[in-house]
Amino acid sequence: MSTQRDLSIQRDPSSTRAKRRTRKRGAVLTAAALLGTAMAAAGPATAAPAPPVPTPANPAHPTPDCSAAYRITQKLDGGTTWRMCWRYDTEAGLTLTRVTYQPPGAAAPIPVLSSARLAQIHVPYDDGGAEYDDLTGAGFGWGLQNLKTAECPGGTLTTVKVPEVGDVKGLCTTTRARGHAYRMASDSGSKVWQAQAKDLLVYTVNKVGWYEYITEWRFTADGTIGANVGATGSLSPVDYNATDGRSWPLGKGARGYATSHAHNVFWKLDFGLDGSTKDRIEQFDSTVTAPPAGGGGPTVKTKRTVVTKELAGDAKNMRWWRVVSGTGKNADGHARSYEIVPGHTDTHAGRGFTKHDVYFTQSRACEKFASNNIGDCAAGAGDSVDTWVNGETLTKPSVWVNIGFHHIARDEDQQPMPVHWQGFQLAPRDVTAMNPLTPADLASQNGQPDLGS
Repeated sequence: MSTQRDLSIQRDPSSTRAKRRTRKRGAVLTAAALLGTAMAAAGPATAAPAPPVPTPANPAHPTPDCSAAYRITQKLDGGTTWRMCWRYDTEAGLTLTRVTYQPPGAAAPIPVLSSARLAQIHVPYDDGGAEYDDLTGAGFGWGLQNLKTAECPGGTLTTVKVPEVGDVKGLCTTTRARGHAYRMASDSGSKVWQAQAKDLLVYTVNKVGWYEYITEWRFTADGTIGANVGATGSLSPVDYNATDGRSWPLGKGARGYATSHAHNVFWKLDFGLDGSTKDRIEQFDSTVTAPPAGGGGPTVKTKRTVVTKELAGDAKNMRWWRVVSGTGKNADGHARSYEIVPGHTDTHAGRGFTKHDVYFTQSRACEKFASNNIGDCAAGAGDSVDTWVNGETLTKPSVWVNIGFHHIARDEDQQPMPVHWQGFQLAPRDVTAMNPLTPADLASQNGQPDLGS
C-alpha cells in the first residue's frame, strides 16, 4: 500500500513525522441505540459445562454498566454469553469497555477487559520521505465509513454521530460461522463428539487517504478474543514513481513502482480480570536441549518469570506472556489468566516504539497512544510508549501489543486491494476448569480422561 493520504499534503523536508496534517483533538461521540437483544444461536444438544464455573470474587452485573445505546450482548452456540459496552472517538475510533465472558454454567459473567482499542497505526515509508501516525495525525476517527447491509450480514448496523461529519451508519455487530469448535472420535466404537462454532464480530471501517482499515474484534464460545486490523482500499495513484530500489514494479512492462512501507499497528489493553485491578504479568521461556550422545530424546525446560517492573518485550521462539488474575480462580483452584498470542509480525526497528512486540506499563490516564501521543502527559514524559518504560513497579499494568507488516506491493494489490489482516489473540488459560463447551457425557473426565473415550 502506498502513500495513501490526502493529495493536498506536501512532504515537509524538515521532518519525516506525520506533521503534514493539522492534528485535531477528538471528542467522545454519542451514538444511536444498539440493540442489546442477544442473537441466540442453537448449540449442540449434548453441550454442557463441567465442572461448574465458580462465581468471580467481584461478580459483575449481568448487564454491563452502560445504557442500551452503548451495550452489546450476544449469546453464542453452546451457551456462552459475551457482554460489553462501546464508545467512539475521533482519534482511537472504536473502543470496547467492560468486556465480560460468561461460559455456560457460570453463575455470573467473568470480567476480562476494562478497555480495549487501537493505540496507533504507524506507517513509515522505506525511502524515509514520509511517515504517518494515522490515528493521531491523519484523521482516522473522522474517516468512519457508512456500511451497507451486505457488509454486516445477519447483524445490526448502528449509527454513530461523528463530530464535523454527522451521522454514520458505521458499527456492525454480527455472528459468523468459524467451523469446528472441537472434534474427538472415540477410541472404541463409532462415537464422535463435535460442534460447529459461531463467533461474535464487532467492527468498523475507517478511511485514511487511500487506505480503508477494518477494525475487527472477534469473540468465541470458548472464551478467546481476537483483535485484527484489515487493510484494504487502493494503492495510491500518485505514488507509482519509486525508482530507487525500495519498490515493486506494477503494470505492463513495469510502468509504475509503488513505494514499500510498513504498517505498525498497536493496540492498548487494560484488563481487570474478575473485576480487580490486581492483575500481574508473567513471561514464560522454554529452552530445548539436544538429545544426549548416549541416546534418548531432546529435553525441554520452561521457566516462569513474574514481570514486576515495566517491560518492553521481544517475541522469541518458545516465549509467551500471560495476564493473571490477582483474585479469581477456576473450579480446579487455578488462577485465571489470558495468554497473549501474537500473529505474524514484521518488527520495524526504525523507531524506539516499534522495536518491541509488547509493552507492559503502569497504567496512566494520559498515556493513550503508542506514538504521537496526545494524552496531555506532563512535560518531559515522552510521547511514545517506549519512553514510558522506565522501571516503574507494575501494580496496575496496561498491555500494548505491536503487530507489524512490511508491505511490498504486488500486482494483485490493484484494484481494489485485497484485505490484508494483522493481529493477535487473547486465549483463556485456566479461566474454566475444562473446555466450556464440554459435552455432558465427558464432564467427569476433568484431569483424567477415560481410556475408552
